[in-house]
Amino acid sequence: MGEPWLVVGLGNPGLPYADNRHNVGAMVVDHLATRLGISFKSHKGRADVASAGVAGARVVLVKPRSFMNLSGGPTAAVRDFYKAPLGQVVVVHDELDLPFGALRLKLGGGDNGHNGLRSITRSLGGPEYLRVRVGIGRPPGRMDPAAYVLRNFDPGERGDLGVHVGRAADAAESLVTAGLTASQNAFNG
Repeated sequence: MGEPWLVVGLGNPGLPYADNRHNVGAMVVDHLATRLGISFKSHKGRADVASAGVAGARVVLVKPRSFMNLSGGPTAAVRDFYKAPLGQVVVVHDELDLPFGALRLKLGGGDNGHNGLRSITRSLGGPEYLRVRVGIGRPPGRMDPAAYVLRNFDPGERGDLGVHVGRAADAAESLVTAGLTASQNAFNG
């Protein structure tokens, strides 16, 4: 199967945060686990992991058990354990600068103020990992973005959330099976 792929879903641990906008990355990874028929187990690297074969590739789903701002340590520990190359790490995260439901795939780049990405970039030794950016929209009015990301999705958004999470899961899987360029062509439209 070759070197494994990691698909890391960012979020905060615990039920009080489960439905927050900030947890959409973890929602996507949970969706992938359900789709693949696998369950998460505790890993010594302070993360929950689940592993499956996808189109001949070994894929390890990762949910750090740390808070978002400290996601890098658990992500690096799991990456080191599985010996996954940086270019085969896919981080799924919420993105304020995209409207709700929009999706963008990219390789590398800055953290754009996202503390989870900042932590991961620092812990992995660079920004050259793949990203599935899941749009959550901008906060209304003058609301503090830090407060906004810790709010649950609005009732009107919840009706479409499952579709958007499923599409983001498709995009993460496509990065593994089809590569970045083909996946960008399919999902960045």
